[in-house]
Amino acid sequence: MIDLMKFKYLYFLISLLVIIPGIISLALYGLRLSIDFTGGTLLEVKSEKLKVKSDIDKIKSIFNTEKVEIGSVQRTGLGTYLFRTRTIDSKRKDQLLILARKHYPDLSEVRFETVGPVIGKELTIKAIQSVVVASIAIIIYIAYAFRHIPKPYSPWKFGISAVVALLHDVLVVVGVFSLLGHFANVEIDALFVTALLTVIGFSVHDTIVVFDRVRENLIKSGNKKSFTDVVNESLVQTLVRSLNTSLTVLLVLLALILFGGESIKWFVVALFVGVFSGTYSSIFNAAPLLVLWEEKKRS
Repeated sequence: MIDLMKFKYLYFLISLLVIIPGIISLALYGLRLSIDFTGGTLLEVKSEKLKVKSDIDKIKSIFNTEKVEIGSVQRTGLGTYLFRTRTIDSKRKDQLLILARKHYPDLSEVRFETVGPVIGKELTIKAIQSVVVASIAIIIYIAYAFRHIPKPYSPWKFGISAVVALLHDVLVVVGVFSLLGHFANVEIDALFVTALLTVIGFSVHDTIVVFDRVRENLIKSGNKKSFTDVVNESLVQTLVRSLNTSLTVLLVLLALILFGGESIKWFVVALFVGVFSGTYSSIFNAAPLLVLWEEKKRS
């Protein structure tokens, strides 16, 4: 049988190497927040004549002339662009469109949304609260579900190990988007929070599959095998299933990244990074952490 636990320290080293660049980026640059968090206006326009960069620069100059600050411009389709600006009202928006139509007569409004800074701040607080509440709820649920695990093993350790693994996945996703925000001007929005919560759910799901097999094997072994051997055996038994499940999800997400719409692209990228990281952490972070915890207890 493959001894996966033999390299448990290497797994943690790999995790650190993946997380550290993102943490450094977060400390130096933070996250590039969309107007969902900071407040502002989304104005999406369409024109068949908007084809090259100079056309966008011309519209930017119109905004600048009218003293409307543009945060970013994102292409959302053929001849369709999304402008993120400081907060403007409907009257101001109409004035800008009138000026732009002098150069692009077929210019039409696709979307116009305004988010106030108060709502943006509230969304930020709720996003943090949702991750914290989800983590606490997961620890309690796993501890309850594993309450009949053989003594002297504690169900709380299973729950805490699972949450540490999912926090690893959250840090990976957030770190990657910090880097993307700095180097590729990628902004995070409300969909990013949705992606994080989805990643948390997937990570815990995969971890519970492994931990449930550990529980079954602990009962079967009757303390005849060491805890390390039981965990290793459980990982080997669930490894193929975990990889196959994750691979099918990753293939679907890859197809969406390549052929899906521009508006959901970064949401899908966040899911892809999170699922990939979640697969790794469930096998190579959560289980080894549980083993190290038990080894330290008995040493």
